[in-house]
Amino acid sequence: MRSYVNWARREFSMRQRLIALGFEGLFFLLLLPFLLYAASTAIDNWLQVPKFNAGTVNAIAGLLLILGGLFLAMWSIQTQVMFGAGTPVPLMPTRRLIVSGPFAFCSNPMTLGTYIAYTGLGVWIGSFSAVALVVLLTALLLAYVKFLEEKELEARFGSEYLEYKRRTPFILPRFNRQS
Repeated sequence: MRSYVNWARREFSMRQRLIALGFEGLFFLLLLPFLLYAASTAIDNWLQVPKFNAGTVNAIAGLLLILGGLFLAMWSIQTQVMFGAGTPVPLMPTRRLIVSGPFAFCSNPMTLGTYIAYTGLGVWIGSFSAVALVVLLTALLLAYVKFLEEKELEARFGSEYLEYKRRTPFILPRFNRQS
């Protein structure tokens, strides 16, 4: 942990951060949705699971979830880059603890936004297995955040992080920001 904490102190230029975000964007906006679609289609065919199809309702509900989730995730990323002087990429973590913007409502708004967006994709394509895969992947991500990332944040930011963690919900936002 100590070596990571020392690594996290490194400064990265805006150019370096934007390049890292470009690769992250390719993965999360193109590759992962494609893999989710391909895997869920294969699982649906293998298990002969029917699609849930409500016509345009699937497309509208799915699109609203995708756009809402993307907005929350992008707002979180923008906040990390501009105010945290880092990125969501673990190799270029934020240098400052962020407690404003979407991070004022819950400590993991990017994860929440990603979950909402990918669930929207599952709704759009009408695949139960896509939604189940999203729930499984999100559970694994939340376990990583809870058991590894939180310890790393505590090591880097100390009591400031512990106070933030005490007063800020983990994943489900609280819109009343009083302590």
